Amino acid sequence: MELAYIPSPSRGVLYLGPIPLRGYAFCIILGVFVAVWYGNKRWIARGGRSGTVADIAVWAVPFGLVGGRLYHVITDYQLYFSEGRDWVDAFKIWEGGLGIWGAIAFGAVGAWIGCRRRGIPLPAYADAVAPGIALAQAIGRWGNWFNQELYGRETDLPWALHITSTADGRVPGYYHPTFLYESLWCIGVAVLVIWADRRFNLGHGRAFALYVASYCAGRFWIEYMRVDDAHHILGLRLNNWTALLVFLLAVAYIVVSARKRPGREAVVEPDAASLDGGDKPDGGDEAGEAAGEKADGDGASGDARSEAVEDEAGSATKKT
Repeated sequence: MELAYIPSPSRGVLYLGPIPLRGYAFCIILGVFVAVWYGNKRWIARGGRSGTVADIAVWAVPFGLVGGRLYHVITDYQLYFSEGRDWVDAFKIWEGGLGIWGAIAFGAVGAWIGCRRRGIPLPAYADAVAPGIALAQAIGRWGNWFNQELYGRETDLPWALHITSTADGRVPGYYHPTFLYESLWCIGVAVLVIWADRRFNLGHGRAFALYVASYCAGRFWIEYMRVDDAHHILGLRLNNWTALLVFLLAVAYIVVSARKRPGREAVVEPDAASLDGGDKPDGGDEAGEAAGEKADGDGASGDARSEAVEDEAGSATKKT
């Protein structure tokens, strides 16, 4: 008899009247909210304007969702396009299936578009939102718990995850809660990036690269524990190879960037005048009116002085 374990939810969706509230979707939405909220705080601390992170997220989040789904569908195409499967299920994102690699890559494209429209350097924006993204992943992983998916090998540890579903070939039992391992790891990644950013004054994308590298290190061993179907190359799961490759690229970026562009950006966002097309800052109208009044006064004084000079010249002419 098991004395302790993590229970799985009896269902992954609740209904508010006719409206379904899916646990997976709720975790994703909550994660995005936390990432934007915390990213905004860090952006302001770096000298940016409040609201800029949310404005750019309007571009980054949809791109990220599309990219995450595409990566999942492409790398697990057999789930949707093999015999007996319905390809329409590839569009049912609420049932789970987002690849973080595609989400980050496409999300970066969306963020680049948003940053370019605002005249903001993408690396500075990425540094600001990096810890928030890690926290969003920590929250999002609980969506896998709602769906009873992506668990590890069988175990008798007291924190084992009790799987009860038999859908899609699942075998009820007690397994390593890899969703929990990754959630806790992501929280640790966020803490690491925040500490390193303050300690070493990271800039020019290095805080984001540190997030990527540290996440990949954890994802490698967590991925190795999973038992769900996956493509294997030379004995390793595809995501293990992806994590290894991305880790090396992130470390290389940190080293090269630190040599070429040490320190942090002095300016991360153009001033209000540049963003508003040259509009005057607050108080500009009053200052303009005061300057105009002063100019009028100077003009009146000049006219009086001119009249006095003319009168003196006329008197001198009469005397001669």
